[in-house]
Amino acid sequence: MSHPYQALIVERHKHPLHAGKPAHFDAQGQGENPICGDAVHVYVSRKGMDVYYETEGCAIMNASADLMADAVAGKTPEQVEQLHHDFEKLVTTGEENPDLGELNALAGLAAYSSRIRCATLPWSALAEALHHV
Repeated sequence: MSHPYQALIVERHKHPLHAGKPAHFDAQGQGENPICGDAVHVYVSRKGMDVYYETEGCAIMNASADLMADAVAGKTPEQVEQLHHDFEKLVTTGEENPDLGELNALAGLAAYSSRIRCATLPWSALAEALHHV
């Protein structure tokens, strides 16, 4: 991962914009990675696709959750599903996608297969929230 991207990941881990449980939400999902102990709980207000989360885990997962919340804001469930698909491709191939914006910071994870699940866990929790309404 290049230096500016590393700085973004550290920044979003230390100073998240979307962390915490909101007062109002109409869907929620969670995910755990028993291998490393990462855990995430995602809260969604489907009107406006407003996403917040609570995490316990590594900087990569925390940054991914925060960047995901930015990326999906205002999107439809179908658009979120496409972003999820595009993000999975990004972290497994390393090929950046202009549609993913700052999420491209996580492209370098393709070289570290054991860390990919850290980045995709928030997305899995979001998918659960949107599909179990």
